[in-house]
Amino acid sequence: MIANPRKTRSLLRLGPVDLGSLRDDILAIPDSTWTSENALKPNRGYSSLDRTEHIVFRFIRDPRDCRQSSDYPQWAAWRERIEPVLYAAIRPYGYARAQFPRIMLARMAAGGRILPHKDANPAAFWPHKIHIPITTNEKVRFYIEPDFHHLEVGQAYEVNNLDVHAVDNDGDTARIHLIFECFDPDQPFA
Repeated sequence: MIANPRKTRSLLRLGPVDLGSLRDDILAIPDSTWTSENALKPNRGYSSLDRTEHIVFRFIRDPRDCRQSSDYPQWAAWRERIEPVLYAAIRPYGYARAQFPRIMLARMAAGGRILPHKDANPAAFWPHKIHIPITTNEKVRFYIEPDFHHLEVGQAYEVNNLDVHAVDNDGDTARIHLIFECFDPDQPFA
């Protein structure tokens, strides 16, 4: 599969999203839940993720195709709170029937790194990759070749996942992002 021509070439600020009480709900997730959910994550084999924990809500079934995904147990409890945020974040695209093949929370510990990498599996070529910071600190730097960025809480960003990207958390607090992918099923796949 070739890359979606609508994907950003670097970083695209989609705009603010109203997190409402969702932010507080996410920050209240106990460490024990992060630990148990992280042990179940389907992306645990990616060495570039270092000390980043995930709570996966939805994930692709096949790394070659983004069109088929499965819901994970936590999705039932979080769906009503998270879906409105997803749709608000992608409003600039104007997609009438957006699909969300991957949805997760990612918590990077203080001092954590995501090593430079490209999302290489074919299922990552078509969807837009969106990040919404839930909490961060001034020393978190998101690298998308060739620049460093600081992503602000409550803003939605599309990141270029097909070019080299990395994250450093040199601060004293964890960084949590709501990360998801979306695509327009009405746009023909190349």
